[in-house]
Amino acid sequence: MSAAATMTWHEELATLVGDTGVPLPDAGGAAPAPAANVAAVGAVWLGEEEERRTEEGWAQQARGFAESTAEMLLELGRGLWDVAGQCLAGAEDSELGRSLRRRVENTGKRLSFMNEYLPEERDPVRCWLVVAAVAFVTLLVLGVGSGDETPIEGPKKLYISPPSANRIQLPDGRHLAYEEQGVSADRARFSLIAPHSFLSSRLAGIPGISGSLLEEFGARLVTYDLPGFGESDPHPGRNLNSSALDMLHLADALGIPDKFWVVGYSGGGIHAWSALRYIPDRVAGAAMFAPMANPYDSKMTKEERRKTWDSWSTKRRLMHILARRFPSVLPLIYYRSFLSGKQGEPESWLSLSLGKKDKTLLEGPTFKAFWEKNVAESVRQGDAQPFVEEAVLQVSDWGFSLSDIQMQKKEDRGFFEFIKSLFNQVEQEWVGFLGPIHIWQGMDDRVVSPSVTEFVRRVVPGATVHKLLDEGHFSYFCFCDECHRQIFSTLFGIPQGLINPVPESSEVASELTEETTVPDNVTEQEQGNSSLA
Repeated sequence: MSAAATMTWHEELATLVGDTGVPLPDAGGAAPAPAANVAAVGAVWLGEEEERRTEEGWAQQARGFAESTAEMLLELGRGLWDVAGQCLAGAEDSELGRSLRRRVENTGKRLSFMNEYLPEERDPVRCWLVVAAVAFVTLLVLGVGSGDETPIEGPKKLYISPPSANRIQLPDGRHLAYEEQGVSADRARFSLIAPHSFLSSRLAGIPGISGSLLEEFGARLVTYDLPGFGESDPHPGRNLNSSALDMLHLADALGIPDKFWVVGYSGGGIHAWSALRYIPDRVAGAAMFAPMANPYDSKMTKEERRKTWDSWSTKRRLMHILARRFPSVLPLIYYRSFLSGKQGEPESWLSLSLGKKDKTLLEGPTFKAFWEKNVAESVRQGDAQPFVEEAVLQVSDWGFSLSDIQMQKKEDRGFFEFIKSLFNQVEQEWVGFLGPIHIWQGMDDRVVSPSVTEFVRRVVPGATVHKLLDEGHFSYFCFCDECHRQIFSTLFGIPQGLINPVPESSEVASELTEETTVPDNVTEQEQGNSSLA
């Protein structure tokens, strides 16, 4: 046998690798030959390689098991799909299939209006599937996150004070709660009536208005609770015509014999508009602050409607759609927000988007105290129906368009009069409300967009618009003494103070009697002489 045949694999490895120069001791302590050193290194290397192969084997087995399981589930799903397809083959022609198909088609038609808010180039089916999937994932994430056991302080409860409002009885038997500020009726130069907005009460009025300013201008401010709000009785089936009549009866009951001004702020503007439409002879003028217009007004162009909707938050758009299409859903939302008996923020409850000045005002302690008290009074009765009625009124048919407030008079003209009018410029004659209409609009208002006021200005050409740069929805109207003075100066001019009351006839008669009374020291003869003379 040759020498190569008798070499061990350690020796063969040593001849291939060569001398590493690392002396390794043998069993006796002496350094082995170079071939022995290499053999020892090779043995260690092979042991690590076998251990690595063992670990990789477990990883490969786990990966293979997962892949096999996924393939089996995929095949099972395909099989179930095929079985379901075979079972449902021809089911669409059955009575059950036709009934389900009709219901799906009807539901699709009712919900087709929502496709208007999708981009034109998108497939509605695919878009709404994506929306549904995102909503499901969102709810799943919220459900998983709700397991956090960290204690969080909940919102405080609303404090509702005992009833204390003054009330009048209307002709139909209902009671209307009201509040008065300023001078008394017999000393007032000007009387103002202010219907409140959504989620508000008679306590709002003009927030922060000072009594000294009202006295300086001789003004009397009257606010009242809408039906079902605060301490006013509900009025099922109410509309804007009945709202104007409520104002008229209130003015008569409080001794306002002549005309009065209406103040419409935000959502309260719809009731001020109704007064201009239905009782124009009793209204001296209108002071409107970011007044709301009907987003479905027939005179509103597509571009104006698009600007109005684009200025709202997504949640607010949804609330308007629900109020117009599915009002029965609104109580479920209201009872979980402002009717829950707990305090909350205006941005959340009213689905508002606010600018910088508005946020600064709402975060202040003065506005927070006012907001808490006003909301508590608004929800005093705890009934969602008045709020649903108010929300529906905002987006339903008002019974009139804003263009009807100031209408051009139509006259029957013959053919020759028509030809003559083509060559002669005849001044337009307007009917309806012809008094002053002032509208203050913040250009940074994200609740009632400036585009709404532009629409009002177009259809009500007699209105005077005051554009307020850098002002929002709340910042100019609420808690601003300088702003309130500017408003009153615009409406009433130079302040003239209170008026002197006209003495009654009984007082005049008593004064004349005192002047003609004969003194006790006058003799009867002198009286007779005076009578002869």
